[in-house]
Amino acid sequence: MFELRLICPEDAVEPVCDALQALDALSVGVEDADEGTEAERALFGEPGLPPPAEGWARTAVVALFADEAGAREAARLLPAQDFFAGSAVQTIAPVPEQDWVRLTQSQFEPVQITPSFWIVPSWHDVPARAERVIRLDPGLAFGTGTHPTTRMCLRWIAAHPPAGQRVLDYGCGSGILAIGAALHGAAQVDAVDIDEAAVRATRDNAAANGVRLAAGLPDQAQGLYGTVLANILATPLKVLAPLLCGHVAPGGALVLAGVLERQTEELQAAYRPDLALQVADREDGWVLLTARRV
Repeated sequence: MFELRLICPEDAVEPVCDALQALDALSVGVEDADEGTEAERALFGEPGLPPPAEGWARTAVVALFADEAGAREAARLLPAQDFFAGSAVQTIAPVPEQDWVRLTQSQFEPVQITPSFWIVPSWHDVPARAERVIRLDPGLAFGTGTHPTTRMCLRWIAAHPPAGQRVLDYGCGSGILAIGAALHGAAQVDAVDIDEAAVRATRDNAAANGVRLAAGLPDQAQGLYGTVLANILATPLKVLAPLLCGHVAPGGALVLAGVLERQTEELQAAYRPDLALQVADREDGWVLLTARRV
């Protein structure tokens, strides 16, 4: 396998990437050519805010080819195209053979939620001190236990076991919160999401963990629940305030995550007509907001 690396101005990135794919590149990636220098700039902003820029002023475009001939042919043909103006071929180099599966797996270790509650990828042994374990591999659906918002929700579940309760996981992603609730004694768990891929992932992950739950689209959530969990983002959480509050049973708890510390007051204001949200946990600039219906 050979890597072709190009440097392109912002307006040339898209046509260059399209051309590389047409030239049978196995993959095409982009990165900031000035990363690690004073010229480096952020491309992605905070959740809910527009990006500070649409692209980098100087972009490194990296394409992988099955052999050297393919990489060199692309390097010969691209400079003759009008859209390549201002771009340059930087390097063509062989890519060392690696066990990519093993390399990817090595980046994900067991995640400790509490001393006895862990998230453990399927290729790892379960830690000896783990009494409750969620087996969950990194995948496309949000929620693998590596993000602070997920960890805070699971810590809350462990500290407030929903034994015998109906539990709603709204925006279930991978189903990790629903599975955590089931492992902590919930009598019934409904996990809903607008993304059908997330629903399928939740069902698969529940089966892999030997727990029973009902996963489906949002209209499946019906009635009152002793615990309502929603780990999404601040903007949809504000829109969903009446709906989520309407599912909380008397004496029940509402648990919200995906909220930055600076967004706390606006979330509290959105929910104040129904419930008084309080900060229950903090981690890495994120907060966990909870309320209980009296």
